[in-house]
Amino acid sequence: MIKGGACLGNSLTFIEQITPDFLAELYALSTEKAVSAGSVLYMDGDRADYLYLISSGQVKLTKTTVDGKELTLQVFGAGELVGLAGLFEANLTYDASAEMLEGGAVRPIPLAGLEQLLSSHGEYSVPFMRWMGMMNRRMQSKFRDLLLNGKVGALYSTLIRMCNTYGEERPDGIYIQLSLTNRDLAQFIGLTRESVNRMLADLKRQQVIDLLPHGHILIKDLRYLKETICCDDCPPEICRL
Repeated sequence: MIKGGACLGNSLTFIEQITPDFLAELYALSTEKAVSAGSVLYMDGDRADYLYLISSGQVKLTKTTVDGKELTLQVFGAGELVGLAGLFEANLTYDASAEMLEGGAVRPIPLAGLEQLLSSHGEYSVPFMRWMGMMNRRMQSKFRDLLLNGKVGALYSTLIRMCNTYGEERPDGIYIQLSLTNRDLAQFIGLTRESVNRMLADLKRQQVIDLLPHGHILIKDLRYLKETICCDDCPPEICRL
């Protein structure tokens, strides 16, 4: 199971990007409920009637390919909003599945209620659209790396994103506060566990990373990863998991 900690990057969560009044309105539309690890919030293809504001815990978004492979798209923590498939359209469906990685609490927000709120309070639309744009740029950036950089580049860019999302600076490198198996890591980039094992072993031999107990990774040479894939140095709020 993936477990996270504090972030190296300074990206703001969804609730930190909106006004207290807007947040209070969202709270009024929803009721907090407890959810256990492994619970499914929604499945790919389900009717998109709700968004989920995460109060605590972690949510993993995944997409399953036609040949049965599971690709992890993003991992979200407290303060984030998941489940937005669109606005002001009829018969929207979710384009991914959402599962609780760590138990916590969420607030289901009716999409119809959000649409009415944005229609009647134009001042809330600007920060919401800004957040939507940032999320789209984040996903486009990840897909670009997966498509253009090949298998090795996909792994390297994922490690860079982990640094920005879960990295802790230490004297000997950047400690990724995300405990995950090689299978978990493979699902972030659509590769087999065996391929990831070989690439991580190569990076360890080159002293670029160190593999620590309990599924943690220490990035000892971040510059090498960035230079190898000609990293664009996207802002931390974009270059994230």
